Amino acid sequence: MRLKGKKVLLLAENQYQDMELWVPYYRLKEEGAEVTVTGSGSSRSYTSKFGYPVEVDKEAKEIDVSKYDGVVIPGGYAPDMMRRYPEMVRIVKEAYEKGKVVAAICHAGWMLASAGILKGKKVTGFFAIKDDLVHAGANYVDAEVVRDGNLITSRKPDDLPAFCREIVEALAK
Repeated sequence: MRLKGKKVLLLAENQYQDMELWVPYYRLKEEGAEVTVTGSGSSRSYTSKFGYPVEVDKEAKEIDVSKYDGVVIPGGYAPDMMRRYPEMVRIVKEAYEKGKVVAAICHAGWMLASAGILKGKKVTGFFAIKDDLVHAGANYVDAEVVRDGNLITSRKPDDLPAFCREIVEALAK
C-alpha cells in the first residue's frame, strides 16, 4: 500500500489499448492509490480496441489538476481522440507544469506533443510515433521505460511491468 492517499487520473477515450489502461489501473489500486478514470466528455463509457468498456468517473472539464498526484495516459488510438479535446490536453499540460507525475505509454506520446511539453525531454514511445515525438522537440530513445523528471514514457504493452514499476516509484516519493 505504498500509494495510500495518492490520487491519480487515468485518461480514457474510445480505441484505448486494453492492457495499457487496465494494467496501470489495477496496479495503482493494488498499491492503495485512488484512481479516477477521466474522459473527454463525449461519453460516460469508452470502448477499447478489443471492445471492452470502461466507465468514466469524471469528465475532463471537472478536473482540478492540483488535487491529483499524477496522470496516466494509455495508448492505442485513444490519444489521437483525446488530443482533440482542449480540456484533456489541459490536464496533461497542467499536471506536467505543476510537477505531477505524467506517464504515457505507446501512442500516448501524441498527448505529450499536443500539450507542448516535450522540448528537450528524453522519451520513448511506440516506434510509429517516433517522428512525431522528435518533431515536438523530444530526444527519442528505444527503451522499455524512460523517466525524465516527472515524465515517464514506455513503448508498448510488453513494457507494462517496467512502466508500472516506474509510476509507483515516482508516486511513492
